[in-house]
Amino acid sequence: MPSSSNRKRGRDLAGLLFSLLLAFSIWLIHNLSLNYTQVIAVPVTARSNIEGHQELSSNSCEVAARCRMNGFALLRHRNRSHTETYTVFFDAADLRPDGGDLFSVVSEQLVNYFSEIFGDGAILESMVSRSVQFRFPYENHRKVPVVPVQSLSFRPQYMALSPMVVQPDSVTIYGEPYQVDAVDAVYTRTIELNNVRSGVHGIVPINPVNGIRMSATEVSYSMSVTRYVEVTASLPVSVRGVPAGKTLSVYPSQAEVTFRCAFPVLESPEEKTRLYIDYDDFASSINGRCVARPAGLPMGVIECRIEPQVFECVERGRH
Repeated sequence: MPSSSNRKRGRDLAGLLFSLLLAFSIWLIHNLSLNYTQVIAVPVTARSNIEGHQELSSNSCEVAARCRMNGFALLRHRNRSHTETYTVFFDAADLRPDGGDLFSVVSEQLVNYFSEIFGDGAILESMVSRSVQFRFPYENHRKVPVVPVQSLSFRPQYMALSPMVVQPDSVTIYGEPYQVDAVDAVYTRTIELNNVRSGVHGIVPINPVNGIRMSATEVSYSMSVTRYVEVTASLPVSVRGVPAGKTLSVYPSQAEVTFRCAFPVLESPEEKTRLYIDYDDFASSINGRCVARPAGLPMGVIECRIEPQVFECVERGRH
């Protein structure tokens, strides 16, 4: 069995090693907590929305700056792989065109992206890189409309005052020529709202299209909603634009009209509205069947429904 003196020496040695390790750890943490100034170079790949060009640059560039940072952040930069790059999104307005598919970012603009490139813990002392140049290859593109897909139900006596609008109402799509040519419009996810009684607005994603990149992935939507009242009336149907020497008879000569008016109704729509059939519509028709049009609709009329929807027209010449 080991003697008590040997056990004591073993405990003393373990205590000494622990003390040395603790002292070293304190010294290391203290030194790593201090700030150091050093030139740091970070390889960067650029991403941007430049019309007619791919989103990601085909090359990367080193961005160098004199930075002040603590030892922990400095170690992280030193331990990064030399082949690892940061992908940074640059506003297209900060990219200076150099001709063709080449674009530069000068130091005045690079300052705006300092934290994204070097990290939040770094403090900029001066930019070393005066300019970096990226290549954004050309890409097929064109603009297409954004169509809002909606499933809406309204509370009784409420309706949309105008169609739903989206902003932006069109996007630029990018991709292979055959893919771009096959897309005539892009569609939002379904905007589903129930029991609507007031104006609606919000943000909705655009449904992705395989193989296609878009200049926007979501749009804002809005629609005005109002309470309405219905006013019905029986109105005569007249004709307009009939050439001299001809007459145009309309059957039936009266129509039942339903006006949907924003509440409160300020003017009587049946007193101001006139129904007519344009002779040019009759002349271009195949069988003499025409649709009546309203004229003189007062402010506040949201919708005007006419029954019947189609009228028989007969032309007669004068002898």
